[in-house]
Amino acid sequence: MRGRHPAFVEPSKPAPPPVRRQPVPVAALFDPQGVVMMRPLIFPALLVAFSLVGQTPAGPAGQETPKAGAAQQPTALKLTLQGAIETSLKNNLQVQIAVETRDFTRAGLMIEQGAFDWNLTSSLSIGKVQDASRTQNFPGGPFTASETTTFARNFTLGSSKAFGWGGNLNLSYAPTYRFSKGTVNGGPETPFTSNPYDGSFSATYTQSLLRNFGRDASESRLIVARKSAQAADLNFQKAIIDLVASTETLYWDVVFAQRNLENKQQTLALAQKQLRENQIRVQVGTLAPIEVTSSEASVAQREQDIIAAEAQFANAKDALIRALYPSSERPASLEPADAPSIQPLDMNEAAAEKQALANRLELKTARLDLESKQALETAASNRTLPQLDAFATYNGNAASQIPSEGLTAVNKDLTKGAYPGYTVGLQFAMPIQNRAARGSQAQARANRRQSELALRDLELGITLEVRQAFRNLDASTKGVAAAEKTRIFREKDLEAEQKKFENGMSTNFLVLSKQNDLDIAKSSELQSRITYAKTVTALEKALGHLLEARKLEVK
Repeated sequence: MRGRHPAFVEPSKPAPPPVRRQPVPVAALFDPQGVVMMRPLIFPALLVAFSLVGQTPAGPAGQETPKAGAAQQPTALKLTLQGAIETSLKNNLQVQIAVETRDFTRAGLMIEQGAFDWNLTSSLSIGKVQDASRTQNFPGGPFTASETTTFARNFTLGSSKAFGWGGNLNLSYAPTYRFSKGTVNGGPETPFTSNPYDGSFSATYTQSLLRNFGRDASESRLIVARKSAQAADLNFQKAIIDLVASTETLYWDVVFAQRNLENKQQTLALAQKQLRENQIRVQVGTLAPIEVTSSEASVAQREQDIIAAEAQFANAKDALIRALYPSSERPASLEPADAPSIQPLDMNEAAAEKQALANRLELKTARLDLESKQALETAASNRTLPQLDAFATYNGNAASQIPSEGLTAVNKDLTKGAYPGYTVGLQFAMPIQNRAARGSQAQARANRRQSELALRDLELGITLEVRQAFRNLDASTKGVAAAEKTRIFREKDLEAEQKKFENGMSTNFLVLSKQNDLDIAKSSELQSRITYAKTVTALEKALGHLLEARKLEVK
C-alpha cells in the first residue's frame, strides 16, 4: 500500500507564548471587605510597577515553580497522519487477521471447484488358485482324478468426471491374464488355457434431464463459493478502511490531548502571573491579602487541570502506539506533526448519497450475498423435479488370438473397436411426497427474501449515515468558525479586564473569571477542530472513498 499526505491536514504550528503586558500604576484598590477605596497613591503605585517589572516567576509559596514537562524526556518520534496510517497498515494485527480470513474463504472456492476435477482410480491383483476333483463318467465306472492350478493377473484403470451442465462420464480399461494347467490321473502336467490374455474397455455417459440439469443446479455451490470469495476481498478492503478510520481517530485524539495540555500550561502561566502581581500588590499594601488566596486557588486549579491533561495525553499516546506497534519494537514516545485544516465542502447532499450507494463496500457485499441466495433458491427449486437421467454405454472387448502377442493384440482390438457393444437407456426416480425438497425450497426462498430486505435496509441506513455525516461536517465547519471568534473575543475581553484591573476599575475575581472563560474558549475551539477532522473521516468513510482520499491502494 502506498499513500500521500491527506488533503485536509497541514503541519502543526507551535502555540503562541502567553502575552506579557507591562503593568500600569494602580488607581483603584480594594480593602479587605471589598469596598472600593479611591485615593491618590502615586509612590506606592510606582513601587508596584517597578517591582512587577523586576520580578522573576515564583510559585504560590514564593518558590520558583518548575514548568510542566521540564524534566528530561526521551526524544519523541515526529509522526504525521499519513505516516501513522502506513505504520498501522504495516504492523496492525487486524490486517493480518483480515488477510488470513480472505485466504480461508478463497480456499473454500478451490474446494468447490474440486467437485468437477477428473478422478483417477486403479487396481492391480495377482492370484493363484489350486483345485482338485474326482469324477465318475458312469455308475460303476472308473474315477477320473484331476488337479488344476490357475494363475490370474488383473489390472483396472478408471477415470470419472462430473460436468457443470449435469453430466457424468466414467471410463474403464481392464486387461486380464488367466492361465490354467494341471494333471489327470497323475499324468504329466499340461496347460488347459490356450489364450490367457483378455481385456475390455467401457465408457458410460449419464446426463440429468430434469433434476440437476444445467449449471444453475449443478454449480450452485460453486457459484456461492465464488461470490463468497469476492465478498472476502471486499471485507478485506473494509477492514483496511476501518483500520484507517480508527487510526485517524486515535491520531486526532493525541493531537487534541497535546494541544489541550499546551492550553492548560498557558492558562497556568496566566494564573501564576496574576498571583505574582497580586503578591507584590499585597506586599506594597495596594491589595487586600484575601485576593492572593483567590489567585492561589486559581493556580492550584490550573495545576490540577494540567495533571489531568498530562494523563489524558499519555493515555492517548499509549492508545495510538498500541495500534501502530502491536507486536514490534515501540518508540518511547511520539509527537503528532499534523493539525486539522479547515476546507470548504465541495459536494452537495444528493451527489454524496449517489456516490455512497455506488461505492460502499457493505452494499457490494450485500448484493453478492443476495446473488448467492438467489443461486441457492434456483438450485432448491430444481431439486423439487423428478430424477430423469439418460445414459449411454460403450463396451469394447478383445482377446489375443496369438498368445505370444500378449496384451499388444488386446490393445489393438480395443483401439480399433473390433468387438463393440452399446447400451442406451433412461432412469427415473421421484419421491412421492417430496417434502424434503419442498421444505428446502421454502427455506431458500425465505433466505432470498431476507437478503433482499437486508439490502434495502442497508441502503436506507447508508443514505441516513451520509446525510448525517454531511450535516455534521457542515455543522463542524461552522462550529470551528464560531469557536474561533469566541476565542478571539475572549482574549480581547481578558485583555480589557486586565487593563481595568491594573487601573483599579475591576476586581481580581473578574480577571480570574475572564481567564477561565478564555481557557474554556480555547478548549472549545480545539475540540471543534478535532471534531471537524473526525467528521471529515466519517464522511469520507460514509461515501466509500476513504482509501482513495488517502491515496491508498489495496492489492
